[in-house]
Amino acid sequence: MDTGTLNTWRGEIRRVLQELAAIPYAEPYKLTKRVAFDDDTNTYAVIVHGWEGPRRLHGCLAHIEINGDKIWIQQDGTEYGLATELVEAGIPKESIVLGFKSEWVRPHTGFAVA
Repeated sequence: MDTGTLNTWRGEIRRVLQELAAIPYAEPYKLTKRVAFDDDTNTYAVIVHGWEGPRRLHGCLAHIEINGDKIWIQQDGTEYGLATELVEAGIPKESIVLGFKSEWVRPHTGFAVA
């Protein structure tokens, strides 16, 4: 993959995840979202942590990796869909793999299978 495409993809992934992290949770949740970007491994995530009353909450809301010439969405805890956001940003569906879907379901999604 050429450097221009890689940098464009990184930028769009960062933008989408930063916008996601900026959406506040409604009360009574006391949750914080943090973005984690690693260009060395091309791994990008939104981590959620905080409290729901006495209960501790911690998890990964979104996780995207760039592997070779594909963007792999490993976790998508959004309503709208990270893949839809990336397609709207100009990334071709053929370059996006829904990694959170099983291998036998991927051919029916309209996105890349691997």
